[in-house]
Amino acid sequence: MQVSSLRAGIAALALLLWWRGRLAWSWPAVAIGVVYGATLTLFVNATKLTTAANAIFLQSTAPLYIIVFGPLLIRERVRARELIYLAFVGTGLACCFLGRADATATAPNPALGNVLGVLCSITWALTLVGLRWGQRSGQGVGATAVVAGNLIAFAVGLPFALPLPSATPAEWATLVYLGIFQIGVAYVFLTSAMSHLPALEVSLLLLLEPVLNPIWTWLVHGENPGVWVWTGGAIIIAATAAKTIYDSRAPDATKVTM
Repeated sequence: MQVSSLRAGIAALALLLWWRGRLAWSWPAVAIGVVYGATLTLFVNATKLTTAANAIFLQSTAPLYIIVFGPLLIRERVRARELIYLAFVGTGLACCFLGRADATATAPNPALGNVLGVLCSITWALTLVGLRWGQRSGQGVGATAVVAGNLIAFAVGLPFALPLPSATPAEWATLVYLGIFQIGVAYVFLTSAMSHLPALEVSLLLLLEPVLNPIWTWLVHGENPGVWVWTGGAIIIAATAAKTIYDSRAPDATKVTM
């Protein structure tokens, strides 16, 4: 909770400075911020409890829930090809849970971490649906919702994070990096890229995160989530890439940035 709260607080400050005077506060933006703040908190805690591969692969199943939430909340119809995609993602999700990794120093409670990872994918799906609704409504809630989400994650986590332990300058530098670059600068770059690159290219570039995250963790920490998790992650990523490519070529495709 210390990492989650402080990372979000630093990100909120960085984004407030960057977007100063350009935020439009509204109740819809705050509501989306609540689920986005939950996503930030759940993902950090999932990563702390289970392997990095499990946490990021489980979050990558968010499109599975968008297929369910889309028609219910923003009246986006589900097509037959999306049901096929849902079946593949469901198979990958099952593989991630079949690979029950033993507790390790970097993954002390894989079972609980996997549950938090699933909850994180649900809140992330709701965040994307909310941002899509905001874009269609013309209220410009995206940037405001991101700032609100970080402020909420900071406020909710802070009571559980106090008192702060003594930390080395390197550990504080890591937290500052996570807040400014992992969340703040990354989101600024993403929103800027969307105005210059096709949705297909952006979506495929975003797939680099679930591909590289467990690889870096394996190389740096020696964390191996197991064959089942690697298999499940490969299925999820391949299915998402295939759907993105197919949708970009379909004349009636409704593009959603994953």
